[in-house]
Amino acid sequence: MFPFWGNTCYGSEPISHKASLERKLKFLIWMRDDLESKLAGINASIDTIRQQIERSDSAN
Repeated sequence: MFPFWGNTCYGSEPISHKASLERKLKFLIWMRDDLESKLAGINASIDTIRQQIERSDSAN
């Protein structure tokens, strides 16, 4: 899932364990932030559809 972690082929020199953990943490935080943005969009779509359903029910 994380192809570049611990793989020295992609870097010119090995990095320390702490630097590796910090890189992983930064990546995971980025993933979380990205997923939170996507989830907010999905939630907004769900709310919009629910509102449209309620409007169509009240119009009938």
